[in-house]
Amino acid sequence: MKLATFNIQNLFHRDISFNETQFDKTKKDWEIAMDELMDKPIKSIQDQERLRELVCLADIDNINRYTYAVLRRKGGYLFLKGKNYSKELKASELTDWNGWIALQNYPLDPIAVKNKARVIAEVNPDILILQEIEDRASLAEFNEDFLPRLGCEPFQQTFVVQGNDNLGREIGILIRKGFQIKSVRSHIYDLNFQEKIVFEKDLLQYEIQTANGKTIWILATHLKNQAGDKNLSNKIRTQQAKRIAEVYKQMKAEGKINVAIVGTLNAPSFCNSLSPLLLKTNVLDISKHSDFNVDFDKGEDAGYYSLGAYRMGVNIKQKDYLLLSPELFKKTKRSGLNRKGVWPEKRPTWSIYPGIDQKSNAASEHPIVWADVEV
Repeated sequence: MKLATFNIQNLFHRDISFNETQFDKTKKDWEIAMDELMDKPIKSIQDQERLRELVCLADIDNINRYTYAVLRRKGGYLFLKGKNYSKELKASELTDWNGWIALQNYPLDPIAVKNKARVIAEVNPDILILQEIEDRASLAEFNEDFLPRLGCEPFQQTFVVQGNDNLGREIGILIRKGFQIKSVRSHIYDLNFQEKIVFEKDLLQYEIQTANGKTIWILATHLKNQAGDKNLSNKIRTQQAKRIAEVYKQMKAEGKINVAIVGTLNAPSFCNSLSPLLLKTNVLDISKHSDFNVDFDKGEDAGYYSLGAYRMGVNIKQKDYLLLSPELFKKTKRSGLNRKGVWPEKRPTWSIYPGIDQKSNAASEHPIVWADVEV
């Protein structure tokens, strides 16, 4: 049984808030121009109009933070689905709608979509957990239409549970023929001691029956990233890690020994925010397995071990984890990491797929991590 986890960073479309501007210098010029206009004690009509333009260009307004419509690709066509912010989606004598629609997301480069499928096809797992997918319809299309183009047989079952995230970053599972999803439990309503939601996205608990009738349990999650206030981010992530540890310990107490915890934990292993899970439970990181296989960095970086990296010669910051209970870890025969779809912006560098010549062509900023376990 080959198990893999991959933060795919969306399949076809991504929320516009993640779109990195390519005009940083121009944006600074716009901000300077805004400051000069704002300093004027008296502003002409032309000044006011220019300010409105600059507010939009410099991305200071929040018009794109609210979803008016969602753009989706299906069967080679683009579909625009209106939301309920307006009762009518077309102009008429009964509405003052002016024809403008704010879109929530932007399309990913078709080369990037192909490389996402290529990564999965090369690893070819029996059970695949994906982070940051738009929805089940997108996952079904990707599975049925895009994986076969890379010689990868579609997975028999796909399953997505909508979590707490409103930016199109759901967690999904795909399993092959012979395996069966027996149950799924969501933890989107778990509360901390302050009666606040613990998981910004979710913690999903899967019960899977393997091809030979054995049962494994998978905890799939996506923890708080480092954006914004670092201390607050660490505090939230600590609470999330603590809750996962509680769930894991409860499962073990119930006799569920074959447990895997997978997902984007968004911090290196030495980070104190992950200690409730990595230090206060008996889970083991697959990257520490003796048969963990990965292409090393090129040049002298192959002999270097940077702080927070997966291991020596694999000098990318570890954010994605595949953690196994001791019982599963002992049964692991092979494991590894594939980062051929990740664009190396600077040192270190490593082998990547042909055709990836810029970041927009990359499959993801995250590698896929896998383990082959005899269960």
